[in-house]
Amino acid sequence: MSQVLEMLKLQQELNDNTNGLNWEAGITKNGKLIDWRRCIYLEAAELVESYPWKHWKNIDASPDYDNIKIELVDIWHFVMSEALRLYKIENKGSIEELADKIKQMNAYTLLVEGCDQKHDYYTEIHLVEEMIKILFCSEEIDELMESFLNVTAKLGLNLQTLYALYIGKNILNKFRQDHGYKEGSYIKEWNGVEDNVIMQSILISDQEITADKLYQALKASYPQ
Repeated sequence: MSQVLEMLKLQQELNDNTNGLNWEAGITKNGKLIDWRRCIYLEAAELVESYPWKHWKNIDASPDYDNIKIELVDIWHFVMSEALRLYKIENKGSIEELADKIKQMNAYTLLVEGCDQKHDYYTEIHLVEEMIKILFCSEEIDELMESFLNVTAKLGLNLQTLYALYIGKNILNKFRQDHGYKEGSYIKEWNGVEDNVIMQSILISDQEITADKLYQALKASYPQ
């Protein structure tokens, strides 16, 4: 199974478990409306906030690239969700056909090979904002996916990094749901460190870790 297909299947499973079956119709099992595009632009705004773009504050600061990677992965969750929704609602094809469509994109090749070209952070912000323009101005999900993959590659991630972080965040999201995230009782800062950071540190310490072992490592680190 390709990494793209695996991520799509994991996202489908996560959405099924979290939102209930038939979430593609736009409503969760609890009756909440779903707007994946709103999710995307709010995460994109958080990504931009990871740069020291403000001319009046912290002018000598550096971009928080660890958080930028996490924000990209969060956006990827929502981009895939919107693609899965549209492919089902509009009968565009199976999940396997969606994976094949993604792998045929020019930006996917760039993501696989990696992008050696370095950009200043103003250019990187502009790339994100171009993706936001497509999000607002185009109904074509293929165009949005292509734009996301292009941004991800040019911000320094390759397919392997995106895949590893996605698996990590997917398991973290499952862990959150199992520990009261939806009810509001989940603890996001673990002894002063955000759970995203804990998850990344576990991945770095064991790059061969399985999904089950990652879940158990998170459970062992979670404040009791």
